[in-house]
Amino acid sequence: MNSFTALGVVPLVSFPLATEQDVFLLRRSGKSAAEALGVEKQDQIRLATALSELGRDLLGSDGLTVAFGVARRPVPVLLVGMEWAQDRALGGEALQAASRLVTVRYAPPRHTVTVEQPLTPDGRTAEAIEHAREAVLAHAETGVPDDTRAQTSDLIAALVESRAQREELRRLNEELEETNRGVVALYSELSEELEETNRGVVALYAELEEKSRLLREASEAKTRFWANVSHELRTPVNSVVGLARLLLEFDEDRLDEEQRRQIGLISASGATLLALVDELLDVAKAESGRLEPHWAPVDLRAALGQLRGTLRGYGSPGAAELIVAGSAPNLVTDEVMLTRILRNLLSNALKFTPAGTVRLDVAPERADGRDRVVFTVSDTGIGIPAEEQQQIFEEFYQVRGPHQRGRSGTGLGLPYARRLTELLGGSLTLTSTPGTGTVVTVTLPADGRPAAGSSGAGEPAGAPEPLVAVLVTVDDDSAFRASIRPLLDQLAGRVVEVAEGGRASAAVRREQPDAVLLDLHLPDLDGYAVLAELAADPALAAVPVLVLTSTPSGELDRDRLTHARAVLDKSALTRPGLAAALTAARTPTSPHPGRKDDTG
Repeated sequence: MNSFTALGVVPLVSFPLATEQDVFLLRRSGKSAAEALGVEKQDQIRLATALSELGRDLLGSDGLTVAFGVARRPVPVLLVGMEWAQDRALGGEALQAASRLVTVRYAPPRHTVTVEQPLTPDGRTAEAIEHAREAVLAHAETGVPDDTRAQTSDLIAALVESRAQREELRRLNEELEETNRGVVALYSELSEELEETNRGVVALYAELEEKSRLLREASEAKTRFWANVSHELRTPVNSVVGLARLLLEFDEDRLDEEQRRQIGLISASGATLLALVDELLDVAKAESGRLEPHWAPVDLRAALGQLRGTLRGYGSPGAAELIVAGSAPNLVTDEVMLTRILRNLLSNALKFTPAGTVRLDVAPERADGRDRVVFTVSDTGIGIPAEEQQQIFEEFYQVRGPHQRGRSGTGLGLPYARRLTELLGGSLTLTSTPGTGTVVTVTLPADGRPAAGSSGAGEPAGAPEPLVAVLVTVDDDSAFRASIRPLLDQLAGRVVEVAEGGRASAAVRREQPDAVLLDLHLPDLDGYAVLAELAADPALAAVPVLVLTSTPSGELDRDRLTHARAVLDKSALTRPGLAAALTAARTPTSPHPGRKDDTG
């Protein structure tokens, strides 16, 4: 900083402040520098809290930087200065809070603020200053979680020290009352000491409140992060899966066997990546109670065939053979959750079965007067030690050993599978013998809990003739529009693409289409607002609208989707499925996604 160029100021280090992580670094660096320069514990916390308040208030200012230095005055002083480029004043609340803790120098309209912390004479020695510089630089390589743990440790130590002081004071008071009640002077001295200690406790509770606020902000930031990940990761992965599927479907005659195999691997890998993203999000939603099944009849034969194709070639050459056997009894459940349960169990079995077989058996069962469907996944793999067979259902826990070498994993597979099974009203049990293999049994109620009005009708086999004359698609993702265009060309005589929600109503009014395909995540006017516009216009309200989205069903605002005829998942979009939705959407009696009788 320019103000640090004055004679007698020894610079330590400077760095920019651009993110919340930098504010954590500023706080921790201030405390460590003060500690290295011999500042007392309580003053270290005051300095760190003041720097945190000022840094957070100024966060987002152009060119915001912080610099540490030591001024060699008759009484040495640790200086921490912040400087920014834009015409922005420091917030009054932050300045007032910081000034109650330390000395703050700030004179508007200058774009600099300086915090001063007096030091003992030992603080100006070259050795102490070098230690302070090393302490600040060390924190540049330390992550936020490490800093947070260190702050928590400091707070715990201070609480323990405060508790010890209070216990000592209570003992002294009892002794004083018993032995020398008449010594007024001594009692007054102890009372003053107690009052001072209480002031320290109040300051400590203020620090605790600040810590709680930071934790709340971190939790909110995590929630925003998951919401962004949900959309930003799904969009490109959906395009990869869609393009691979279309290549296999429309260019099959022009592909040789090796090309088909490679495209199949791309499709399977993309689907696996999408499933992993969904699983991580579902774990968070399940913990908060926001994950709900969507009940519908399941074509087990088709679902298991697709699952077997996805897992084919999962292991290395010469690895275990995957066998799917048994009947395909009637089952009403959430097909997406069921597929994820079985995919996790089978991929785990294949991963830890170097040679032999992995088998999935499906069979009906009747118990306690109710029909059930039993899925049994058995393998001839390495097995699990008895003492760890309960721990493997803890999130992120993995059995350690040579078998883990070269095999990646999150430790979420089994906990996630059990959680989903319980949401579906079933149970998951495991038995295993080291060196022999593992058997996992999933038992689900056969009738599930079907939604009212569910017909259970299957999808049409195909769409050889165009179903509609004109189709308008509203989506800002050009890659997804390119991937779905060949499919739409088969279903519609003419396809009109619109990339902005604000232009959707005008396009529908101009084209008078037979149906509209609408994405919910649009940069200018989102899909919910477009639906409201179309519903409010008497000339456009009768045009059927189908929503295509990668948003999880549980996160949709159903009350704002009453005008849509159907809501389709982008990642699971197929030609027969879209053809069936278009056919149903043009039927005046078709249910809307916002109504209670919709099957989801």
